[in-house]
Amino acid sequence: MNHPCHTLPKKTLGCFPTPLVALNRLSDHLGGPRILMKRDDQTGLASGGNKTRKLEFLMGEATATGCDTVITAGAAQSNHCRQTAAAAACCGLGCHLVLGGERPDILDGNLLLDDLLGAEIHWTGEYRKGEKIPEIVEQLVNQGYNPYVIPYGGSNSTGAAGFVAAVSELQSQLSDMKASVNSIVFASSSGGTQAGLVVGKKIFQQGFDLIGIGIDKGEAGDGPFSDHVLQLAGATADRLNVDDDFCRTDIIVRNTYLGDGYGVVGDLERRAIRLTAETEGILLDPVYTGRAMGGLMDMIKKGEFSSRDTVLFWHTGGLPALFSYAEDLQQ
Repeated sequence: MNHPCHTLPKKTLGCFPTPLVALNRLSDHLGGPRILMKRDDQTGLASGGNKTRKLEFLMGEATATGCDTVITAGAAQSNHCRQTAAAAACCGLGCHLVLGGERPDILDGNLLLDDLLGAEIHWTGEYRKGEKIPEIVEQLVNQGYNPYVIPYGGSNSTGAAGFVAAVSELQSQLSDMKASVNSIVFASSSGGTQAGLVVGKKIFQQGFDLIGIGIDKGEAGDGPFSDHVLQLAGATADRLNVDDDFCRTDIIVRNTYLGDGYGVVGDLERRAIRLTAETEGILLDPVYTGRAMGGLMDMIKKGEFSSRDTVLFWHTGGLPALFSYAEDLQQ
C-alpha cells in the first residue's frame, strides 16, 4: 500500500531502520516471555532517541513553511530538547529551548549537549511544558525571526506521523525475522509516540497490544491522559487522510508505576536499569525507559505474560541523562 506519511514534508535526520534485537539473557533471567527490543536509542542524532522520528517531519514542515528558527520546551534534562537542538543544527536553523528549572553551575548530561549544539536556553523555573513559549515567540518575531513552535515532546499530528512510519518499519523487520509480537511496551509521556503507534497499528493491520507506561502524573493537564492520546490519534489520522474511528479501548496507559513523580528515580528504575545493563549491555535512561522497563519487569513478575508470548520493548533513548542522575542511581 502507499505509505500515508509520504504526503508530508520530511527532513532526513536519523539512521533508520533502527535495530530490532532479542534480549535473550534478560528474558531467561526474568523467566517470562521472549523479549525483543526496538532500539531507537540508535537513531544517530546527537546520541539518538525516538524524537528523531518526530523531528524528521517537524523539521520538514518548519523548512517547508520558510521558518528560520525553532522553539520548544522541556525539563532541564529533556531528551526531546537535545534532539531538537541537533536537528536544528543539521537544518541550519536557530534553536531556542525553554527549560524548566534554573541554570546550574555546571552543565551536564543533555544540558551540556544542548550548549554544544548551539541552542539558546531560556530558564523558566517551575514551568517546563512550554507555558512561556508564546511570549518568547513574540520577542523573536519582534526581532525579525520567523519561528516554528514544536510542542512539548514533539507531540502533535505532524510529530506523531513519525511513529506511524515506525510501525511500517517494524512490520518489515518482523517479517524478515519471521516473528510476531503480542504486545509492545513503551514509555508514554507527551502522547505523540503512543498516538502514532495506535494509528500505525490500524493502517498496517497489526494485532499487537500497545501498552504505554505512564511517566508523568501531569502529562495532559486537567483531563485524563488517555483522552489526550485518543484525541491526538484522531488528529494524526485526519492529517494522513485515513479512518479515525478510534475508541477508548485502543488506548492502554498503565499509571501504576509513577512512583514519586516525573524524573524521580526509585528502586523500580534502579533495578531495571542495572539488570538490563548487566544482562544485555544496554543502557536505559532514568526518566523514561528505566521506568517503562521497570513496569514491564513488574508485569512479567505478576504473570501478565506467558512464556509463549513475545513482548517488544521500545527503547526510546535518553542515554545522556544517565550522567546527571549518577547519585540517584548509586543509592
